[in-house]
Amino acid sequence: MKNKIGLTLITIISLMQSCTKQEYVNIPKNVDGSAYITKSATTSNTGITTLDGSFTVSATLPNAKVGDEMTVELLANQMPSGGSALQLLPIAGTAKKVLVGSDFTASATFTRAEALLVNLGDNVTYTFAGKTESAQPTPQQGPIVLSKATAVSGPLYATKAVQIYRNAGAAYFDVKVTPKIAAYTANVTVLKKNGINLAWSSSSLAYGTKVPISGDDFAVGKDTMYYAFVAAVGSYSDTVKMTVFANPALFQLTKSGTMTLGATTGGVNVLNNGTVKATDTLAILAIDAVSLQIHAGSALRAGTSISFVPSTSSVYSANNSDAIVALFDAGTASATVDPIAGVPVNIFKIVDGANTYYGILKIASVVPGTSVTYEYKIGNTYAQLAILK
Repeated sequence: MKNKIGLTLITIISLMQSCTKQEYVNIPKNVDGSAYITKSATTSNTGITTLDGSFTVSATLPNAKVGDEMTVELLANQMPSGGSALQLLPIAGTAKKVLVGSDFTASATFTRAEALLVNLGDNVTYTFAGKTESAQPTPQQGPIVLSKATAVSGPLYATKAVQIYRNAGAAYFDVKVTPKIAAYTANVTVLKKNGINLAWSSSSLAYGTKVPISGDDFAVGKDTMYYAFVAAVGSYSDTVKMTVFANPALFQLTKSGTMTLGATTGGVNVLNNGTVKATDTLAILAIDAVSLQIHAGSALRAGTSISFVPSTSSVYSANNSDAIVALFDAGTASATVDPIAGVPVNIFKIVDGANTYYGILKIASVVPGTSVTYEYKIGNTYAQLAILK
């Protein structure tokens, strides 16, 4: 009996020691004894454009060992033999063996021909597979898509988009060429023609040069210009086509407001349509007295003036800036406008230091002895649009 009790006690003690010292799960540990948390493999790629001949895919494989062999393979949507629908399948001949480096990364480079990337938008994905680790792009990363290397912005003036008007000055196109393999350094070929059936004219510009465009480039009676911008690297080329229309010369800004007699809005700065006092140095137009005569602000800053030539509502509606400027230059200018008894439409000329602005003013309504409501058109060049608000 005593022997049985002794054996039982020994067994219990052994079990207790086992429970307190034995590790049931043998997990990997860091050098400090803390549990090593397994990291996930990640992938990346250089991407590829229409001016690149190859691309590189890489994987970081934290659970692999240095020197492990990985098979890298491309996959694309293909029609299997005898199939009736596209399937994501390996591309024949693309499997490559690579080794995991000391930084736990592996990489492989593929040509466009290997990847079957021919047309813009063609795409492939890839996998890394080995005995110790594997990796593939996440859904968020998506496939590698053959994208365009060249983009053209414009027409622009001072970085702002503009429409093309005759006699408005020169705007420009901004051409960006961004291959993935190396920065673009070759020239850009610019082709243009002022009619669909005409021959192209060609010029070669150093990359980074702004490509000029002006409404004056268009022949009389021809309002359409066709452009093609061509970038090339080796045997690869990239073309962006654009069609641009020229508009008749016109004032591009239309402003309106009300000047109120004796108030803080008795004047207006025509350059930004800001209402100010009639005595403010920024008041280019102002009203005073019961007659509501419109004239230059009484404290107009030095070097600034405004004068008027009577016109008509039809001229205002037509808004042909070339014709309006010509009418002013041929007319007899005065320093005031009578909004009640006078002509309701007047062409004006503002000299503001080194800048000269033409425009056309229409009296919309008048409250006798109180206020004048107006509308005007101004700004017929890109340089003016960079100043006027």
